[in-house]
Amino acid sequence: MYKQRLIYDSIVDHLKKKQLTIITGARQTGKTTILNQLFKLLKSVNKNVWFVSFEKEEILRKINSDPENIFQFIQRPKNPLLQGIDEPFYLLVDEVQYAANPSNFLKYLYDTYQPNLKIIATGSSSFYIDKKFKDSLAGRKRLFTLKTLNFEEFLIFKDKAFLKDELKQIRSSEEYISLHYNELMQLFDEYLRYGGYPDVVLSDSISEKTNILEEIKSSYIKRDIFDSKVENETAFYKLMILLASQTGNLVNKYSLSKILGIDITTIEKYLYVLQKCFHISLIKPFYKNLKKEIIKMPKLYFNDLGLRNFLINNFSEVEIRIDKGQVLENYTFLRLSELYRNDDIKFWKTAGQNEVDFILTETFNKGKAYEVKFNAVNIKQSKYKMFTEAYPDFPLKYIGYTFSENPNALPAIKL
Repeated sequence: MYKQRLIYDSIVDHLKKKQLTIITGARQTGKTTILNQLFKLLKSVNKNVWFVSFEKEEILRKINSDPENIFQFIQRPKNPLLQGIDEPFYLLVDEVQYAANPSNFLKYLYDTYQPNLKIIATGSSSFYIDKKFKDSLAGRKRLFTLKTLNFEEFLIFKDKAFLKDELKQIRSSEEYISLHYNELMQLFDEYLRYGGYPDVVLSDSISEKTNILEEIKSSYIKRDIFDSKVENETAFYKLMILLASQTGNLVNKYSLSKILGIDITTIEKYLYVLQKCFHISLIKPFYKNLKKEIIKMPKLYFNDLGLRNFLINNFSEVEIRIDKGQVLENYTFLRLSELYRNDDIKFWKTAGQNEVDFILTETFNKGKAYEVKFNAVNIKQSKYKMFTEAYPDFPLKYIGYTFSENPNALPAIKL
């Protein structure tokens, strides 16, 4: 049985707003489940609520002809200009991106029937929001991005909700040592290996987890490939596998083009699609005033570690992995992306190979910095002297996998 996502309450609160509520995110992250939960909630308080899916060809054909045809499938609300204000109808639309012109459909209904019609819609990726929403719907919508489960949600879905409160205690106090630390670390290891797709987390069988990830790769990402008009499916998957092996590295389009034997324009298109379908994130370099800070290439992270590990066929326990540092760094990015806007997460690297993994901009010229090392006890702080002297307003902390002898190290689970 599906549990409630942390974003759910914010979406429910937005039902009171006149704006369009649009829930976007990767396929299989639970958008339809949330829509069903909203439907049941609204029904339970006797609201006029309707649910339609644009995966149904009959509905899609009709609304592509004329947005008004949606009322062949649901009750028509009053036109407020002609008939006055009434109790709002709630229209829940699943997979709105399949409309030929989703922005026109939503804009027409909003402008004609709001506030008598409140629309909540899901779309499988922001790729469609960008490409097919020809009108920006500025001022008419709020986007909610549903990601795969974070570690806190992972605990809830594993029926370990009591550990969620324990995790908050660990994160809120530098001195707190949990009696449940070993259990938390076992679950953390599972999360780092198999990721946060809800169906993967809910499965108790290792073979079923990998089968679900196989289905996500072979069926649902294939739909992303088809819908985004990628012509060379084989090259696209090869790029995904190559990127998965290079998590946390600079994205060199010229090198990728040479390795895969495809042109740079195609590489750029594939990277765009992977970002807009929520499979990867790119972060930009941080630089202020040092002349040697000339690195311009972005760094890459996967938005789900289970998918990343599936692509490289490695689900080994974290502590024995060759790529354990990459796994921890990717998790650190995912955790930071919960706390900061992606645009505020950067990295620092100079031409002389001095580097810090993450720079967080909190206010103008001030923020935080984190360096990730699996074994934080081995960190040599002198290696980062160039950064700490150049940017005293970005205090540097070190992130390791477990509690460390290094007094300046922050275990990843405490971030």
